[in-house]
Amino acid sequence: MITLKSTADLAKMRVAGKIAGGALKLVGESIKPGMTTMQLNKIVHDYIVKNGAKPSFYRYGGFPASACISVNEELIHGIPSPKRILKAGDIVSIDLGAYKDGFHSDTCATFPVGEISDEAKKLLEVTKASLYAAIDVAKVGARIGDISHTVQEYCESRGYGVVRKYVGHGVGRQLHEDPEVPNFGVPGHGARLVAGMTFAIEPMINIKGAGVKTLDDGWTVVTTSGSLSAHFEHTIAITSEGVVILTQP
Repeated sequence: MITLKSTADLAKMRVAGKIAGGALKLVGESIKPGMTTMQLNKIVHDYIVKNGAKPSFYRYGGFPASACISVNEELIHGIPSPKRILKAGDIVSIDLGAYKDGFHSDTCATFPVGEISDEAKKLLEVTKASLYAAIDVAKVGARIGDISHTVQEYCESRGYGVVRKYVGHGVGRQLHEDPEVPNFGVPGHGARLVAGMTFAIEPMINIKGAGVKTLDDGWTVVTTSGSLSAHFEHTIAITSEGVVILTQP
């Protein structure tokens, strides 16, 4: 069931979203070759706690860290480690959320580590652009399928693989709520958007193919092709005045 948010609810979600966005901005500015993914996790954790919130991901479903940190061919749910050292040319996806005053936020971006290849740069550009293209069509009266199709068409027309197994989702009092927001679909189909809906749009795009698999750690999802993968995400609110991106820093 889709839960609509009141004006008071949205005000609280803006605060949680701003904290998550600030954490993502800070960790993105901090990334450099030689850092470990556990160091990045600490930056996220400390920022969220310092701002009076709790990391939404910590212990969620048993996840052992405050951020999912996924490198290169890792799509999502990478577990931070003091042994995982970033090197120039890597790309790293940082997925995180903040919980405050009863509401969650959820956001992600994929960052370059030092100088990266032109192929990696293009992947990041296209994935990020598909997110904002999808946000642009999210308005009262549109349907979930309009968002889904926008991501799919934008990325597939440029030769990229759109992951089917994992999708966007509602966000609110729970980290994952209805509706599901796939990155593929048919325009004009799915739930109609009304004021008060809040959900995360999160394109997960591979250079080659849509196939993914989970590693033996039970968390880390990688591309079956071994190709690079990118992930960008914002939590948004549908209002009568237009769409609001809640996870801006």
